[in-house]
Amino acid sequence: MRVAFRIVLIVVLVGIVAGVIVVATSLDGIVKKSVETFGPEITKVSVNLESVHIVLFTGSAKVTGLVVSNPEGYKMPQAISVGLAEVGVNPFSILSDKIVIRTVHVVSPEINFEGGLGGNNLGKIMENVNAFGKAGGKPSPIVTANQTAKKIEVDDFLITGAKVHVRLTDLGGREMTLTLPEIHLTDLGKDTDGLTPADLTKAVLKAITTATIKAVSASATDLGKGAENLGKDAASGAAGDVDKVKKGLGGLFGK
Repeated sequence: MRVAFRIVLIVVLVGIVAGVIVVATSLDGIVKKSVETFGPEITKVSVNLESVHIVLFTGSAKVTGLVVSNPEGYKMPQAISVGLAEVGVNPFSILSDKIVIRTVHVVSPEINFEGGLGGNNLGKIMENVNAFGKAGGKPSPIVTANQTAKKIEVDDFLITGAKVHVRLTDLGGREMTLTLPEIHLTDLGKDTDGLTPADLTKAVLKAITTATIKAVSASATDLGKGAENLGKDAASGAAGDVDKVKKGLGGLFGK
């Protein structure tokens, strides 16, 4: 009996180890496919990811080449691009119903802001995400190799060195590049059963959009001051345009 029990125990342990190895070796592709499948479903724009490299046993991951395209009607080819994001995961959570991500550090993303009072690209994507939620849309949560539905918790989400390339259509296509202050989110999905991909996308995109609009609005103030160097009539018109842009941008904060 003892010999039989040991044999069964060994077989079970081998099966568990084999299962972990299968999950570990296939997780990169699963995450990449999830991002490229659920991202467009939520945002209504194409989302591409160059690569994901996850080291399950150390709980670390690197994401490279994430590109969120612009909605139709905008000239800039993309809204957001991320060269590198470093992620720390609780490896034991991979086998649970909620994946616990300890840290996400997005390094020097490039953000394109195009538009003005009539709307802008980031606002349009945000509208798509909100509409998806209001319609009751529920994209499948992350699905791992064992086909178990997963939700997500992110304890610390940090974005540093973000650059915003601005094209203000209300100011004759005026272009500028701005640097955003760091964006720091904490306890996303903590003390709950976790967030769906749509919930997480909404939280992060809202933070990026809000920070971008604040930076653009502040920069519009500087443009208004610069109008003093123009002729009297031109300065009055330019200042009026800037005031309209600032007022319109300010109205976007609540969205």
